[in-house]
Amino acid sequence: MSIGADIKTTVGDISNDDNLNMAQQQSSRRGFCSFRHGIALILQLCNFSIYTQQMNLSIAIPAMVNNTAPPSQPNASTEVPSTESQHYWNETLKGFKAVAPTYDWSPEIQGIILSSLNYGSFLAPIPVGYIAGIFGAKYVVGAGLFISSVLTLFIPLAADVGVTLLIVLRVVQGIAQVMVLTGQFSIWVKWAPPLERTQLTSIAASGAVLGSFIILLVGGLLCQTIGWPYVFYIFGGIGCACCLLCFPLIYDDPVNHPFISAGEKTHIVCSLVQQDCSPGRSLPIKAMIKSLPLWAILVSYFCEHWLFYIIMAYTPTYISSVLQVNLRDSGILSSLPSVVGSICIVLGGLLADFLLSRKILRLITIRKLFTAIGVLFPSVLLVFLPWVRSSHSITITFLVLCSAGSSLCQAGSLINFLDIAPRYSSFLRGLMQVFAHTAGAISPTTVGFFISQDSEFGWRNVFLLSAAINILGLAFYLIFGSADLQDWAKQQTFTHLS
Repeated sequence: MSIGADIKTTVGDISNDDNLNMAQQQSSRRGFCSFRHGIALILQLCNFSIYTQQMNLSIAIPAMVNNTAPPSQPNASTEVPSTESQHYWNETLKGFKAVAPTYDWSPEIQGIILSSLNYGSFLAPIPVGYIAGIFGAKYVVGAGLFISSVLTLFIPLAADVGVTLLIVLRVVQGIAQVMVLTGQFSIWVKWAPPLERTQLTSIAASGAVLGSFIILLVGGLLCQTIGWPYVFYIFGGIGCACCLLCFPLIYDDPVNHPFISAGEKTHIVCSLVQQDCSPGRSLPIKAMIKSLPLWAILVSYFCEHWLFYIIMAYTPTYISSVLQVNLRDSGILSSLPSVVGSICIVLGGLLADFLLSRKILRLITIRKLFTAIGVLFPSVLLVFLPWVRSSHSITITFLVLCSAGSSLCQAGSLINFLDIAPRYSSFLRGLMQVFAHTAGAISPTTVGFFISQDSEFGWRNVFLLSAAINILGLAFYLIFGSADLQDWAKQQTFTHLS
């Protein structure tokens, strides 16, 4: 029997195989007790740890710096903090300084320290993704998490030694975090049955939003009570503990896993039997450049992360400056969109796989529908957000709904690369990370420019621009997006099986 180049290996085709249907029936009774769901939960914990380590310095730096005060906003007659709000700021910062040492860092130095985490992120994703695809993701993910966690433990010491050492440590830590965020997708190439792919990756990805929620919720409280160094000690320790689960329990291939049941192994192998998942050692760069479905994913990824990085970086600032609340309450309110988003990521993945398994919608329809909802709904809310800032409850509700809507993109364009080219999933994930980090480098800078020019209309311009960019990216994706396995992602030589 031979496998021809003209075979269209899509997720819908795989489900028609008789052996696969039998294996699915045997395995479906296990539900969330399956080992593959256990791996999804372990990766969820890994992503949780990485995102707490990404954001812990942003939460702790007000407590680490002398003479910190809310930034003044020129031309901001309607947004000047009230006396009561200023009192909250002063009391909060006074509590910070009482329990931990502080440093004389200028605002420029603070900006360099905060952004240093991304200095190595532009170059790291592509080689990390390629290496994970060739040599296996288990050790890439585990090593990245271990390095990032250990470096987190040393951040207080580095801050005492000097700014230069702290910046170098953060650069290395950023590269290690890219290893985790990029390399883990090679695991799903051989572990995720096509009909469960969205569900499993959504469970793992929800750890990122959950991590953002927890660090926003408790970070300020930890700084104020036991001191800012413990923010790094606690979450660095949690990351090291995650490594104890990652190394012994995660394997690159279910066939070699010592603990998986025979029934689940058969189910996974049968579901992927028609799909070439072996990583390609040579990259079809020219074909990738000419691939419009791939460009549709990359453009959509850039546009959606433009908004993501604005929300992640400026939600506390927007709440504290526009709603005029203190730093502690700002962190608590900022955490609400994150926790709702983490829940919606999982629910969106379950819904997408339900629609696919019941053959209610085709795979490409699901990807485009979830992407459209995840872009249009938040964009509309953003446009109207400046007009409801007089109401605290409506503003927070809009931010929560915006996060919930955006999370649906995880079941749409953000996972589409696994459909079109599973052989090159790690490399493509690394390429997508480059586009994401580019958006993350540009969008916060743009926000700062608009706000410094005119604080009253600055936020309105930020939200209008973000909505326009998201809608343009959505239009490009809806026109050129595809869920079919691309010709350049198929095995070039085929083995005849007797």
